[in-house]
Amino acid sequence: MEERRIGVYVCHCGVNIEATVDTAAVAQFASKLPGVVVARDYIFMCSDPGQELIRKDIKEHNLNGVVVAACSPRLHEPTFRRVCESAGLNQFLFEMANIREHCSWIHQDREKATEKAKEIVAAAVAKVRRNEPLEVKSVPFTPAVVIVGGGIAGIQAALEIANAGYKVYLVEREPSIGGHMIQLDKTFPTLDCSACILTPKMSEVGSHPNIELFTWSEVEEVSGYIGNFKVKIRKKARFVDEKKCTGCGMCEEKCPFKVDSEFDLGLKKRKVIYRPFPQAVPNVPVIDKEHCVYIQSEGKKCGACLKFCEPKAIDFSQKDEIVEVDAGAIILATGYDLMDPARIPQYGYGKYDNVLTALQFERLSNATGPTGGEIVLKDGRKPESVAIIHCVGSRDENYHEYCSRVCCMYALKHAHLLKEKLPGVEVFEFYIDMRCFGEGFEEFYKRLSEEGVIFIRGKVSKVVEDPETKKLVVFAADTLSGKVFRVPVDMVILCPAMEPRADAEKVARIFSVGRKADGFFLERHPKLDPVATPTDGILVAGCCQSPKDIPDTVAQASAAAARVLSLIGQGKVILEPTVAWVNEEICSGCGTCQSLCAFGAVKVVEKDGRRVAEVNEALCKGCGTCGAGCPSGAMSLRHFKDDQLVAELEALLAPVS
Repeated sequence: MEERRIGVYVCHCGVNIEATVDTAAVAQFASKLPGVVVARDYIFMCSDPGQELIRKDIKEHNLNGVVVAACSPRLHEPTFRRVCESAGLNQFLFEMANIREHCSWIHQDREKATEKAKEIVAAAVAKVRRNEPLEVKSVPFTPAVVIVGGGIAGIQAALEIANAGYKVYLVEREPSIGGHMIQLDKTFPTLDCSACILTPKMSEVGSHPNIELFTWSEVEEVSGYIGNFKVKIRKKARFVDEKKCTGCGMCEEKCPFKVDSEFDLGLKKRKVIYRPFPQAVPNVPVIDKEHCVYIQSEGKKCGACLKFCEPKAIDFSQKDEIVEVDAGAIILATGYDLMDPARIPQYGYGKYDNVLTALQFERLSNATGPTGGEIVLKDGRKPESVAIIHCVGSRDENYHEYCSRVCCMYALKHAHLLKEKLPGVEVFEFYIDMRCFGEGFEEFYKRLSEEGVIFIRGKVSKVVEDPETKKLVVFAADTLSGKVFRVPVDMVILCPAMEPRADAEKVARIFSVGRKADGFFLERHPKLDPVATPTDGILVAGCCQSPKDIPDTVAQASAAAARVLSLIGQGKVILEPTVAWVNEEICSGCGTCQSLCAFGAVKVVEKDGRRVAEVNEALCKGCGTCGAGCPSGAMSLRHFKDDQLVAELEALLAPVS
């Protein structure tokens, strides 16, 4: 082992460390450790003067090892690595000792905190004495991106990247892009027509030369790594030739069979050959094979669409097709589901005809909806009184503890639409807390108060139907007045929680991303890196990461696109060398490491007539699981080898006085 000449630098971090730790004493202690030739304490090591101090010492004292005792490596390890490199020292001969989060911030006893800081520094010095120079590698970056999900998040990200001149593969499982936003009537608080502001973007996506649109499609498999992903996409058979179809609608008109419309949430019927809505992109219908008489009877019955299609676009011989594309990065924009309110039976959803979800009300209010925008009850009458119930499944320990963020505002929007379309209607809003946090939101709340909406602060206990009047009766306690209310109404609108998609676990496995306790996809850092995931090259945007409104969704989608464009601009990806390493001489080829690796980075291969493990360094994330599970000790982690970790432990356990 090369003799080490180590410099130790103890940071005061203003008073963050100095107030609890005697940094001068720690530096004095470090100066006596084996291999240490210089030890200093300084008020801010991360400042320009602090960095220059390290550079100067590396050159003057010929240092070949550096330890900085300061804050979390997550914050400033890259900073000090760059300092070492700029002074000609390999960056992996640097070690960071965290004496802020691990010491000063969690202790009050200055003497004991100082002793602990000494132990942490001693461990870092012991490790850096055994560190080895490592070299970073790079791989080329494919200048294309796969975006999964064609809602507003996917659309925004796709246009940002495509307009910059790069290839985008946009994958959407439904027959058309548009997501939940295209189902809405108006958007809060400006009351813009949702379709009016979204359909131009949808049309641009459909005709953009740099966007290849895969609707009625799903991603089946992902392999590779950042810069070089291979994505297998299943294009489900539409039974309609997209190149021949003119979008005339004759097939839909002539089809004699109807089923419930998913787009209109069961409030309307659709044909078996259908476009989900008039502005669909692509403007090509799809045949629902589960309900198509021609397909189910193997061509013995119906076939009206086949008979009346002049361009001969109907093609019942179509099969699912697997398409493989190459991409440098992947953006997940898979959106959200609304919680099924039937899980809360006391609200009467699914039991009483006029208990609707918020999204069903959006369709009822929409001019392209099942009633042409007329708000009516099941029997066709116009409601004279409506109750809107907030937080149905949100902020509830029995269902979802989190706030869904948009419910208060769209509930206010619904109240306005009711007042606008049904003059004289009574509207009751039952809420827990009114959360109007965005630009213009509080003003919108005040406007609704002035429009005569009745606000009742309290959680609804149940909704029942009066057998005599057939009115829906809402029972709730007003926490402001302390009174119990019994409010008879004609219609109840429920505001259900936004929750992860039903197949979020399956999607997480396909793309090797994690999920949070609430089920949404896990970001790398909730504040400093909300668009990346721990899997390099996989990004998230929109409500698949957490509940959010349209402006926040668009902003995050643009941020994800910007991250992809920065990677494309670099043309290559730098790979950390702190990855798994196999000692082939003692590897037995048992495959334990392969079965343990969550990233698919380890494979057992035949080499020189024997089975040995092989590591794909581009896929390896350096988690160390394979090394911990290897029964023969053949697998280890560069920069965290057994002798380095043992040296740290011995230093931690040794007396410091």
